Amino acid sequence: MKKFFGAFLIAIMGGATSLGVYKWIQPEVQDPITYHQENDSKLVGLINSEPMMGVDYMTAAEMTVNGVVHVKTEGIVEYQQRGYDPFREFFYGNGNYHKKYQQPIKGAGSGVIISADGYLVTNNHVVENADQIKVTLNNRKTYSAELIGTDPTTDLALLKIEEENLPFISYGNSDQIRVGEWVLAVGNPFNLTSTVTAGIVSAKGRDINILGNDPMSGLPSIESFIQTDAAVNPGNSGGALVNTIGELIGINAAIKSNTGSFAGYSFAIPSNIVKKVVSDLREFGTVQRAFIGINIRNIDENLAEEIGIDDYSGVYVVGLAKFGSAKEAGIQEGDIIKSIEGISVSTVTELQAKVGEYRPGDKINVSLIREGKRLEKEVTLKNLEGNTAIISSGKTDLMKKLGAKFIAVDTELLAKLAIQGGIQVEQLFNGKLKQAGVLEGFIITKVDNNDVENIDEFYELLKEKKGGVLLQGFYPNGRESYYGIGM
Repeated sequence: MKKFFGAFLIAIMGGATSLGVYKWIQPEVQDPITYHQENDSKLVGLINSEPMMGVDYMTAAEMTVNGVVHVKTEGIVEYQQRGYDPFREFFYGNGNYHKKYQQPIKGAGSGVIISADGYLVTNNHVVENADQIKVTLNNRKTYSAELIGTDPTTDLALLKIEEENLPFISYGNSDQIRVGEWVLAVGNPFNLTSTVTAGIVSAKGRDINILGNDPMSGLPSIESFIQTDAAVNPGNSGGALVNTIGELIGINAAIKSNTGSFAGYSFAIPSNIVKKVVSDLREFGTVQRAFIGINIRNIDENLAEEIGIDDYSGVYVVGLAKFGSAKEAGIQEGDIIKSIEGISVSTVTELQAKVGEYRPGDKINVSLIREGKRLEKEVTLKNLEGNTAIISSGKTDLMKKLGAKFIAVDTELLAKLAIQGGIQVEQLFNGKLKQAGVLEGFIITKVDNNDVENIDEFYELLKEKKGGVLLQGFYPNGRESYYGIGM
């Protein structure tokens, strides 16, 4: 009997010792429910699929919800019906008469207050064709908004309301966001004002081919979207994408869906592009697009095998513009551009987006690989006209109306044609010149019998013109031509 009690006592002591050792080596684990109760001011992630531990998402939402507004628009869309019209209400350049029709429209979206004095940014497609724009703040006060400017190539627009001391959202650096980072989308989906949703950054530099070129100027769009899985629906367009400290890292612009409603992914314009476009619109009334002057392509398996490389990152230089910035800086065909201003560029869209953050005249450092060696080049960016000047909004509007890109005439061509000066049509888009029958390559030497020496002089001659204008000039083969256009 004594042996039994002795063995029982030894067993109890052994169990207690084992339990003590287990408690000593095992960290204390809090009950999840208790943990949430003790930290009710935070949304805490306890598993990998939830927001990161310790981040205060509610504060980020509260910081930004008052900086997002509801935008409502009204306007009239004008369109033409093809065919002969006995009333001849509208004459089109191809010789057929078209009848004009008008359709009233209403729209709604979101906008982001970016300064205390009433400047707001939204999508171009939210305010496109709008005659009236109303903005309602989160406090339910409504204002009439002035349209300061738009940029179809980035789908951005700048608005202004007359108010002071407004809550606004500060810019973050969209270059620094990382795939997997948590973000909040703030907007007005389905007229549900001040709605906040959360998700992660799913990808960067997405080109989903929705913007297309500017229909008036032909300028290529810049599509390098931030892709997220934060729920975004119709009405969120123009709203804010913010990081977990409440900084603006993007403007929500699109969703990928077969139904028109959220189906898992949304897309936002990076804040670094937004910041540059807004700055241009405020200062100049038009966006100052900078060009590096290269033809580029992504590196795929076939190209990598053709040029004998193993690394697919970077952008391959296929060609160079004759008077472009890249050629002047010493960049060559076959170079592989790796980074701009220290930021890696692995795709064409990433390179275009990075260049889109700068103005004509800005100098950028380009890092590239040539024949296996790393080289650094300083490139001075140029504008659409091939120089570093700032283009006025009036000049931009006139260029869009004409629908052409002009360049200086090569000195050899001037000598061949025995002319003193002029400007050459390098590229045609939808506009007055194309409608009049002008072809690419045409050299304009006179406007209403006034000599044209350069592009600035050409614009000066045209900017005050009303009614018909006669353009005179030559084609490179020596054929002289005349065109009448209506201003």
